[in-house]
Amino acid sequence: MNTVEGRWLDIRCYKHNGTIHRFWDRGLVLENNDDYLIVATKRAKVVENNGRCWFTKEPAVTIFSKKEWWNTICMIKKEGICYYCNIASPSIIDGETIKYIDYDLDAKLFPDKVIKVLDEKEYKRHRKQYGYNDELNKILRYQTNEIVSKMKAGEFPFVDSKVQDYFNLFLEKITKKV
Repeated sequence: MNTVEGRWLDIRCYKHNGTIHRFWDRGLVLENNDDYLIVATKRAKVVENNGRCWFTKEPAVTIFSKKEWWNTICMIKKEGICYYCNIASPSIIDGETIKYIDYDLDAKLFPDKVIKVLDEKEYKRHRKQYGYNDELNKILRYQTNEIVSKMKAGEFPFVDSKVQDYFNLFLEKITKKV
């Protein structure tokens, strides 16, 4: 299972109907266990489904849950760590690619500990457009509430010191390869 640690993998995000939503050119795998896949990036190239390309501004540690319906991008900013949690399918590794389905709802935890749930309108529109059934809706709503609770309690993955440890490991690994 740990054969991907230390390797660079692509990251692909899909919508419920199987179409590509966006992808990142690569993330360095720092840890791979039964529950999580943890990767880090620095100036990652992102390509949107419309072909628009951009580069991330901040380095980030991303924690992909393999069992729960979320992944969290922990952006390392000057003012502190900002957490952007996507409500999404459990992530899988398929060859050289990390894959998941994005379900629109997001929760953001700012360095000052303010929490915002985002993209409710997009979720409602896509629920109708893509036909999210009642069972899936319950899972996604439950997961959103769970994530907000974890944010409030400062539970993993919303632990600054742990994220900083992963980021330091990332810097160590990329410095050794230069």
